[in-house]
Amino acid sequence: MTIFEKIIAREIPADIVHEDALCLAFRDIQPHAPSHLLVIPKKAIPRIAEAAAEDKELLGHLFLVASRVAEKEGIAKSGYRIVVNCGADGGETVPHLHIHILGGRPLAWPPG
Repeated sequence: MTIFEKIIAREIPADIVHEDALCLAFRDIQPHAPSHLLVIPKKAIPRIAEAAAEDKELLGHLFLVASRVAEKEGIAKSGYRIVVNCGADGGETVPHLHIHILGGRPLAWPPG
């Protein structure tokens, strides 16, 4: 069971900012920007590369929720970055699909 599954099950506390039937959004405990939140599906999908065609509505929902969370966080107007890591070289550390929302300061490009 991943740390995200434990958060969903309320076995580990998190600063939750959004929850619905399909997903959960909460503040990252190791933020890389003044606003750093994660949006995770309640369905356990290890990474974006393992999402199936049947997950397309869920994937769209995650991105819509990310947009709403950014708006609520007050970073939508100034701008923010959405990141989905995939695999070790992509920076994935938890094998549960998640979207990072980063904002609250100018973000450099390229990242990493």
